[in-house]
Amino acid sequence: MKIIVITGGSRGIGASTAVQCAKRGMGVILTYRSHAAGAESIVRAIEAEGGKALALPLDVGQIQSFAGFRDDVAAALAATWGRDRFDGLVNNAGHGLFRPIEAVTEAEFDGLLNVHLKGPFFLTQALLPLLADGASIVNLTSATTRVATAGVAPYAAFKGGLEVLTRYMAKEFGERRIRANAVSPGAIRTELGGGLNDEFEALLASQTALGRVGEPDDVGRVIANLLSDDSGWVNAQSIEVGGGYII
Repeated sequence: MKIIVITGGSRGIGASTAVQCAKRGMGVILTYRSHAAGAESIVRAIEAEGGKALALPLDVGQIQSFAGFRDDVAAALAATWGRDRFDGLVNNAGHGLFRPIEAVTEAEFDGLLNVHLKGPFFLTQALLPLLADGASIVNLTSATTRVATAGVAPYAAFKGGLEVLTRYMAKEFGERRIRANAVSPGAIRTELGGGLNDEFEALLASQTALGRVGEPDDVGRVIANLLSDDSGWVNAQSIEVGGGYII
């Protein structure tokens, strides 16, 4: 059985990924920052279908907490699966900000940097001793790295950095046969950045070749597949999952 750690797994794409991984027979450790009830509801849903999952608290913006989180993961692996390694890491947790460059504060900039680039870098570093040889890493980036969208400059810039970091992870971890790929969602119906109103959704759908916005499961299925052996020769790639967004 593969065991997957998914950050930001209490809702949206992270929650979908947890469920999709469990459907494929994987064990799941999902994290949450403040939405404990949501995380536990995902755990119960997985268990109701015969899977095995648990939820751990984690703030990806608090780098100093990562050593303690690694200990929590090690304890969970031993107690729940009798294992000392896990097989996949999904760096998904994040938050959005819609504000023009001229109005972004340093605190907002640093908050986005910590969660979307610095956090994944140092969390991956902290968890490497527990990551099995032959494991897989999936980093969540964004179609905004390809399509410049006014109001999301810091977010997109750090997602672009994470896309580059993904290739370096693939390069440096290759000796251990650890794969690293990025998944770049297009317009998806989640709560990131406050969610979608009807007018905005209609606009995004009109800009997407398949004529609708995506659902979390559209992305979660791709991530779960990348974590599986079916994608064992896919490495160092950035895969946009957006139904043909602004092509």
